[in-house]
Amino acid sequence: MKGIVLHTKGPLAAIAISIAALSFGQDIHFSQFEYSPMNLNPALAGANSPMQGIINYRNQWSTVGVPFSTIGASFDGRLNENNRQRNGIFAAGINFFNDQSGSRKVNTTLANINLAYHLILDKNSTLGIGLQCGYGQRSFNSGGEQWMSQYDPVAGFNPALSSGEGFNTPQFNYLDAGAGMVYTYNMSGGYMTQNIRKRINIGFSAFHLNRPYYSFIAQENERLAIRYSAFFNADIGIRNTRAIVQPGIFYHRQGGHQEIMIGTNFGYIIHEGSRSTGFTKPITFFAGFYYRVLDAAVARIMLEYDMFSLGFAYDVNISALTPVSRSVGGFELFLRYSMGDGGGFRAGKKINNYRF
Repeated sequence: MKGIVLHTKGPLAAIAISIAALSFGQDIHFSQFEYSPMNLNPALAGANSPMQGIINYRNQWSTVGVPFSTIGASFDGRLNENNRQRNGIFAAGINFFNDQSGSRKVNTTLANINLAYHLILDKNSTLGIGLQCGYGQRSFNSGGEQWMSQYDPVAGFNPALSSGEGFNTPQFNYLDAGAGMVYTYNMSGGYMTQNIRKRINIGFSAFHLNRPYYSFIAQENERLAIRYSAFFNADIGIRNTRAIVQPGIFYHRQGGHQEIMIGTNFGYIIHEGSRSTGFTKPITFFAGFYYRVLDAAVARIMLEYDMFSLGFAYDVNISALTPVSRSVGGFELFLRYSMGDGGGFRAGKKINNYRF
């Protein structure tokens, strides 16, 4: 979440973005957060798929100054999927992202390891808890900054004037920790033409529990604020039709900043695929709309082909930045490979595990 509000245009806008990127310790955000699962909740490792890998890319603010770009990748899976005597599911995952912000190229890189345990409540429900630990690095291009204190009202920018800023180092490293809890209801079964799929996730998580130091400024004790995240999403087939709905609500709060997203995807099963032979692959198309409160309207599309999903989202900026951004927010892509939706579970035995 990059909470930037600008009241100026042109070069000063770029300067403001650089200062904001240097000054505020706020997390990355995606408009398709459910497809960056371990940035949403550590307990999502292994919650909805026996094994999955996802790559994400986001680019924003291209009309304001130097774009902000984020690339991420994650892989998670269950560790005891084939243990028939289990009463719970152990899972693990790794998560990586790199974010570059503003004209000074403020660079944040973070790699995490996630461990989760999902207690089997009944044949369709689990309650999971997850822990996350990581190692991060933050740096910026320390040459050529332009600070407001270096602007003369008459002559304009004067590099001979002191910026009044002192930087301890253009790079630092930090350790990070987080935790989360997720309830998952997951049901599939019967014939695919019945379309009785139903998956519900409800979760709460907290990131940066250790409050790492997070500042380039000398003698500054800025710590990274804890980010609290809560979400609900679902994947529901409309019985005996080819239609699917995927509603979702996502809430994040970090320090004095918050983000709320609400919306839904609508899906249509183009081809059901062959259940017996597997020669014909299932194909489903999704289109949806989300609203990030007081910030952006988000259009989303996604295509599922067998075990692969490809998604695209585009943000239309509607915040106070609109006069500068000209309503252009950013675009986002993800590519996902998933072995399946997990089906239903009962203690000691897995049942009804197949994917539409």
